[in-house]
Amino acid sequence: MMNKLLIALSVMTFLFLFGCESEHHTESHHNATPTLAVTTPLIRDTTVLKEYVAQIHASRHIELRALERGYLQHIYVDEGETVRRGQVMFGILPNIYEAELQLSEAEADIVSIELKNTRMLAEKNVVSPNELALAEAKLAKAKAEVSLAQTHLDFTKISAPYTGIIDHLHVREGSLVEEGELLTTLSDNSKMWVYFNVPEAEYLDYAANKSSRQTDVELKLANGRIFDHHGIVSTIEGEFDHQTGNIEFRATFPNPDRLLRHGETGNIEMALPFKDAMLIPQKATFEILDKKYVYVVNDKNELEQRKIGIAGELPHLYIINEGLAPEDNILIEGLRRVKNGQQIKVRREAPKAVLAQLDLHAE
Repeated sequence: MMNKLLIALSVMTFLFLFGCESEHHTESHHNATPTLAVTTPLIRDTTVLKEYVAQIHASRHIELRALERGYLQHIYVDEGETVRRGQVMFGILPNIYEAELQLSEAEADIVSIELKNTRMLAEKNVVSPNELALAEAKLAKAKAEVSLAQTHLDFTKISAPYTGIIDHLHVREGSLVEEGELLTTLSDNSKMWVYFNVPEAEYLDYAANKSSRQTDVELKLANGRIFDHHGIVSTIEGEFDHQTGNIEFRATFPNPDRLLRHGETGNIEMALPFKDAMLIPQKATFEILDKKYVYVVNDKNELEQRKIGIAGELPHLYIINEGLAPEDNILIEGLRRVKNGQQIKVRREAPKAVLAQLDLHAE
């Protein structure tokens, strides 16, 4: 009995001593200062590809309206058809305007005969010079009325002012159309204007880094394909939209195959240049309440939580515009295992070596 008691006491003593040693070892392990990799931001020129929702417009897009009141006698074109400059598209019944022209021409002939007679009498001093001048003025008025009647008659034929594509027809043959009534619209699709809105901060980056040459952009179509031709940013609107904080850009694209149509949508892809951009790996950041942070290692090798501003994003990289200096050492591993104010041992890695490990080209 005594032997069993001694054995039990020995086992308990062993377990107690082993537990103390294990606890001491674990505590020592947790208190050990970790060695973690740090690096500094990389400073280099780069570009960021930005994408903007865009509206596609024909460079010339107009409404064609009736110039005279009357019955629509002929429609010479069809919806979606390409018409040439000067091609007749609509014909309004011309009978009334033809009659008005004939009447004004007849009146002009009468006045012309009267002027001849008055001139003969004036040469014989039968009538005064004032009467001759009055007859000449009557003839000028009659000729003007002929010209006006001819213009009204010409307005019964509506021709294309330029080469373009016909849109929806708003009238049918036989319709009574009023002066100014919409007939259709005509789009010149030889080149397209693509409008897109740029936020104020990105506009400032664009303006600050823009070179003297025009900026090339690409157009991503609704099916995800990139349009075959490059465009250029041709103009920027004069003022910002105070409600959205955006300013409108316009890019011009050639459209030789007439693939693009007025009213389409797409996305503009524009490369924004960043001179002397400050680049850090995305993996060196963490997020708290939608704000980005990094751990900066101070001169005592202690971690300081630092909020940063993101100016742009590249694959695996952020462009920093606030919160860091080029000489700051930032933690790039073990972010979830450390806390603010913790001391670490530093293993420094060159910024270029870190980027090489990410296997990307930031240029």
